[in-house]
Amino acid sequence: MPPSPDSSATHHRPAVLVTGGANRIGAAIVRRFAGAGWHVVIHYRSSAAAAQSLAAQLPSAETLGFDLADDDAAIAAITGLAARLPGWRCLVNSASVFDYDGVTGLDPATNRAAMQINALSPSRLAQAFIALTSTATGVRSVIHVTDMKIENTNPDFFSYTMSKHALAATIGMLAKGHAGSNVRAYGIAPGAILASHDQREEETEVSHRMNLLGRKTGADEIAEAALFLAGGALASGQSLFIDSGQHLLDQPRDVIWLAREGAPEVAA
Repeated sequence: MPPSPDSSATHHRPAVLVTGGANRIGAAIVRRFAGAGWHVVIHYRSSAAAAQSLAAQLPSAETLGFDLADDDAAIAAITGLAARLPGWRCLVNSASVFDYDGVTGLDPATNRAAMQINALSPSRLAQAFIALTSTATGVRSVIHVTDMKIENTNPDFFSYTMSKHALAATIGMLAKGHAGSNVRAYGIAPGAILASHDQREEETEVSHRMNLLGRKTGADEIAEAALFLAGGALASGQSLFIDSGQHLLDQPRDVIWLAREGAPEVAA
């Protein structure tokens, strides 16, 4: 069991829960919020050691384990967190699965997992966060991490892309459903950020520059965008594309294969 946070230390800090916060982009988001004075709750499924190691490096942090494949268990964890963390102000849904299936062969098991973990569970978490938390001042923000593929589609990762489209659709729905309140619903749509799928790290030097600026987008840029959105400065329902312009291209395949095959991306 993770150690209970010191309530005297956390009551005076705004709090954020980051799903998938132990590794990769989630960990970058955790570090950025912690550096800005937030109490961070680092969600993990199987990365307990990584989550605890990260929490130990931060001024105010705790870990919370649950499996997004079981959204009832996830909601129970959210309910408990809301009951004991009065400063909870932001939920960042960063965790996702990224398994391959293609446009000519949707794999039902891959699709069910993607829709469950990437769309259904984050949506239920968002609803529970909004229903169970309150704050006398400031805003409460739900931030869904989607993907630039919601604008620049290609035939690869068919079920993953479908699930991210489903998640993106909820952003406007949440915003309109809570218009006039202190709730904000936002999206962050990253481009290619870190090595993924079966990609070697050195391959990212080519594939991750397949965007309008010809540069690699950093995980720190995603984290900075999340912290900005948590402040509620944008109208609810908006998404930020942090991808160096990749979503403005019309790429016929995922950049993993464009780089391997030497196929040029097609400008919109």
